[in-house]
Amino acid sequence: MTSSDLWDEESALRYDDNSAEMFSPQVLDPTVDFLARLAGSGPALELAIGTGRVAIPLAARGIEVSGIELSQPMVDQLRRKATAEQIPVVIGDMATAVVPGLFSLVYLVYNSIGNLRTQEEQIQCFANAARHLAPGGRFVIELWIPGIRRFPPGQAAVPFDVSDRHVGFDTYDMVTQQGTSHHYRRDEEGNTSYGYSNFRYIWPSECDLMARLASLTLEQRVAGWDGAPFTSDSESHVSVWRK
Repeated sequence: MTSSDLWDEESALRYDDNSAEMFSPQVLDPTVDFLARLAGSGPALELAIGTGRVAIPLAARGIEVSGIELSQPMVDQLRRKATAEQIPVVIGDMATAVVPGLFSLVYLVYNSIGNLRTQEEQIQCFANAARHLAPGGRFVIELWIPGIRRFPPGQAAVPFDVSDRHVGFDTYDMVTQQGTSHHYRRDEEGNTSYGYSNFRYIWPSECDLMARLASLTLEQRVAGWDGAPFTSDSESHVSVWRK
């Protein structure tokens, strides 16, 4: 039994529209460039493949891509863009599900490891990534840095997006490392909707320990897909561990 939130059909139908900025060339091209360099001739495995935002353009580079995804409705949306022969997907928990074969690259983007809301499941996810890697293969995650440095005394939430169409903020429990992302969206007719997703946040040092438990060695850490240096002021990191 996983602790992850499960994307239902309604959420899957709205996912691409609600994440439209993540499909922009400015975001997606550096992501795919980075992963393609590491994958080489492949194959590659995406954990939490979703609707195929990254997998489809990566496969278009000639790299064989497979996926693991918990939500069947998300895979149904992926199937509108790519067939099972083009991008095979196993339905299951990314911490435990198994895809046949070994891979040169396993990757997990857009903060998705936080969907696993216990430390034990996150440790299992690193181990599962290592299980799927060929010797010399790499595991890559993209993950934000928790915004708790922004907390003044007594504050309970940190905004991460404020615009005409969307207001988003995170609430944190710093004892359990549990959090919730809250989203208020306004459509073109002026109707407002609310949605949320739960997560467990992880610091880079905790990721490194999980990797070490899986016999993976840190090879690179940068602030983003463009390769900018990771510093104490970075709000995200892309980390690469090697088997």
